[in-house]
Amino acid sequence: MDLLDRFLGHDAWTTACLLQQSRALTDEQLDHEFDLGWRTVRATLEHIIDNIETWVDLMNGGPLRKHPEPTAYWLTLGGLSERLTQASHDLAVVARRVQVEGRMNDTWVDFLDEPPCRKTYGGAITHVITHSMHHRAQLIDILRKLGVKDVIEGDALSWEQHTTGA
Repeated sequence: MDLLDRFLGHDAWTTACLLQQSRALTDEQLDHEFDLGWRTVRATLEHIIDNIETWVDLMNGGPLRKHPEPTAYWLTLGGLSERLTQASHDLAVVARRVQVEGRMNDTWVDFLDEPPCRKTYGGAITHVITHSMHHRAQLIDILRKLGVKDVIEGDALSWEQHTTGA
């Protein structure tokens, strides 16, 4: 397993674990506001996943994905879980393709920037993964404050041990 596989695997698994741990919460708790980041569990999860989706779509040249109706479903834990599974897969496909092709330093145009600007694939992939970790740390704190038991730490070695059984 190379470094990219480790980063991608840890990123997807840890977010999925925190989403799963969030299932212990009521809707009221999922939307309870804290003075931190995106303020709620639901908003933080949605932000992490939307960020992955958006950056993958940008690196693929667009268009940005739209989820079918009903829109509210995609903000439920079930909908967020489906989105995370797809977005993590899509990120891994792009990242591995770019790595195999030796194009991590190649650039693409971010058409959401005003004016549009060029970014490297490697920089964008790194951004997505570190962005997720930043918000997962906030999510871990919020889940603990809401009384969720045994919230995972989210460290890479725990993921590796879980994955390899070593």
